[in-house]
Amino acid sequence: MLIKKISLIFSVFLVISCTELQQVVNQIPGSTSTGLSNEAIANGLKEALDQGIEKQVSKLTKTDGFYKNDLVKILMPEELQKVDKTLRDIGLGSLADEGLKVLNRAAEDAVSEATPIFVNAVKEMSFADAKNILLGDNNAATTYLETKTNTALYDKFNPIINTSFKKVGADEIWSTIISKYNAIPLTNNVNPDLTDYVTEEALSGVYKMIAVEEEEIRTKLSSRTTDVLKKVFALQDKI
Repeated sequence: MLIKKISLIFSVFLVISCTELQQVVNQIPGSTSTGLSNEAIANGLKEALDQGIEKQVSKLTKTDGFYKNDLVKILMPEELQKVDKTLRDIGLGSLADEGLKVLNRAAEDAVSEATPIFVNAVKEMSFADAKNILLGDNNAATTYLETKTNTALYDKFNPIINTSFKKVGADEIWSTIISKYNAIPLTNNVNPDLTDYVTEEALSGVYKMIAVEEEEIRTKLSSRTTDVLKKVFALQDKI
């Protein structure tokens, strides 16, 4: 009997919740009750993404944008963690630190090329995309952007990072690191594809920082810095 009562209460709660959600969804297509047109709602979501790109991605292009940001700092790939530890154990910690730094420098160099690709993806956002984002998780806009830009950004980042390795001296530093490690008795030789690794880590860092800004806008009223953002995300707050 108790189980039946609990099930009944849960069912009633579920019906009420679904009804409230549907009411919010029904409001979204530019009804007079919201005072927002489809275009205004789409523009609000675009503005949120633009704000994330401007405030967070731009930080990554500066010196130490990756290296001194614990959220996105590029660490040694798994197969090279033993290299890092071994170098430090034999008193070559400064060389290991420099190896990490130049990986992050290459990522910082590449991210400056991301903005035009992001801008195009944001411009292409439809009202249907915006509606799904508005009703989605706290990182729904970031997920949309990742889906639309990941391939183009990888293709853009990879050759830049490869070139950056030469520019920041990463190729020489890592050649020294790998040579010293491979010369240590009883170690297995390593020869990692660092360009691919740093490309993937740079992409991950970019989307992570956009997600930070998106969550701020979704959860903090103070981060909704324009009237459009306030009105659009007020709809989300009702869900």
